Amino acid sequence: MLTLNSAIVFSKYHHISSLLCSQDFHPNYLNTSQNLRVQNHTLASHKQSLSQISEPRKIKTQGFLQIHEYPFGFSSKPAFRRHSLTASGAPQESNVEGDSSVSSKPPRVKLALIFGFWYFQNIIFNIFNKKVLNLFPFPWLLASFQLFVGSIWMLFLWSSKIQPCPKITKPFIIALLGPALFHTIGHISACVSFSKVAVSFTHVIKSSEPVFSVVFSSLLGDVYPFSVWLSILSIVLGCSLAVVTEVSFNLQGLSGALISNVGFVLRNIYSKKSLQNFTEALDNISPLTFSVGNTMKRVVVIISTILVFRNPVRPLNGLGSAIAIFGTFLYSQATISKSGKKIEGEK
Repeated sequence: MLTLNSAIVFSKYHHISSLLCSQDFHPNYLNTSQNLRVQNHTLASHKQSLSQISEPRKIKTQGFLQIHEYPFGFSSKPAFRRHSLTASGAPQESNVEGDSSVSSKPPRVKLALIFGFWYFQNIIFNIFNKKVLNLFPFPWLLASFQLFVGSIWMLFLWSSKIQPCPKITKPFIIALLGPALFHTIGHISACVSFSKVAVSFTHVIKSSEPVFSVVFSSLLGDVYPFSVWLSILSIVLGCSLAVVTEVSFNLQGLSGALISNVGFVLRNIYSKKSLQNFTEALDNISPLTFSVGNTMKRVVVIISTILVFRNPVRPLNGLGSAIAIFGTFLYSQATISKSGKKIEGEK
């Protein structure tokens, strides 16, 4: 492109010099005043054409994206600027990266549909899973079959191009083995707990997952503020109160829920360390919105299963469940605040 522009400019200068030496500018053909007027007019027109060549052309299309140099500031990503035309025809520039806070946020209707479908799937899964376990009390076989069907379903989505297929390499498969193993342990253990105790009780115990996350992460060197440990304490107190007042208490059901927590926590920790080079943040939902939605999802599932299976709930049991779930929400807020302060410190 640079060579082409240089060639065009050189040809223009050559054309001007040839015009100056041609008969249009010879004093024998025109008098001096006419010759000067013609020269000034010709030079002005060619000077204008040269300025148009040296300047970048303005493309008269709306919504054209042009990549500029890296902006000054903390961001290391190139800034995308959108050029559009106003009513007067003048180009108007807007920073796409600066507008990402507006455009990247999904609409409220779309967000409500996403969370509603998410809640609906969880409710249906927990209800039918419990009904199947009541008729077919083999949680290990049922959980393994569910994972197998999920794998077949994803293969269908990838082969039919409904869902984009990820780039599968040998390092990626090796990095995926650990999280897949821990996810399998967590899912099968949860099904074992579902088969022994009420679904609501299993979800109350599973709300203590942040406790294991903080403990294991602290052993690996992470440091948490006092607000995180305070939220963990409320989760422990709430779960303890729910356990001692649970009507359908079963030691195997409690153990299954706790092992499920350990499996999913190790999956998350291992995924963060092994898959950090293979994953990208593509979710437009903020961490605050997701934490609130995840907490409310557990509340909706617990209430739905209590109503469907008519499980008896004592007042202290309900209070303990509420404290544990509220502690989970406090933990989400505390960790989000911790991540925000860490990012500001790095800047």
